Amino acid sequence: MKIALLGYGKMGQFIEGLAIAAGDEIVLKVDEHNRNSIRAEDLSSAEVAIEFSRPESAVANIELALEAGVPIVVGTTGWLNELQSVSKKVTAAGGALFWASNFSVGVNVFFAAAQRAAELLDHYGGYTAGIEEIHHTQKLDAPSGTAITLAEKVADGLSGSYDSWKLASVNAAVPQTHIAPASAPKEGHEPVPIASRREEGVPGTHILHLDSEVDSIVLQHTAHSRAGFATGALTAARWLVGKQGVFTMEDLLK
Repeated sequence: MKIALLGYGKMGQFIEGLAIAAGDEIVLKVDEHNRNSIRAEDLSSAEVAIEFSRPESAVANIELALEAGVPIVVGTTGWLNELQSVSKKVTAAGGALFWASNFSVGVNVFFAAAQRAAELLDHYGGYTAGIEEIHHTQKLDAPSGTAITLAEKVADGLSGSYDSWKLASVNAAVPQTHIAPASAPKEGHEPVPIASRREEGVPGTHILHLDSEVDSIVLQHTAHSRAGFATGALTAARWLVGKQGVFTMEDLLK
């Protein structure tokens, strides 16, 4: 598989190592030093693009891949408020976009477990929800895309009490442009609160608390390295080649 890497930070470099070990070829590497000189024709030899850059760069990189006619896998978060308009562009161009807030298979099983637990508890009532997410200090956006997806799954499950999410706290300076905007909950509902923390050397930890007067349930996913994310992105890239449309991990895992 011939891959263009749009974003060549730590994740891009990790993906490169796994791809080469698997016999794939990296035909283009794009970072902040050459991005302004890259044109659609520079992607012509790629079968697929994998995008792990910065929130403010993701949409332009998607548009570049669409112009080149190259399917693109996007792991950058912090841009999903533009997903609806981007999806329309993908459809109009007959292109292919695979996006995920987290490419780890374990995290996506965690999502399913969290939603199912919330659905079961919603039947009985009396439970409140809260989420903590912890990431390395180089992660710019808050809350993490994974935490937002988790909150949405929990809100779907606890539909009698919750709708949407809110950033309840953040322990590190994050540029305001990188704080995801929350939508307002429906009348009579609460947003799921998310607490964001940034600490050195943490690949990603997400904790869901479900509390009542009689007991508490805690579900936690802890990433030990970037390997799960990188492997998932490469799996998605192989799956996406030859397809048209907008896809997520739910489509892949089916």
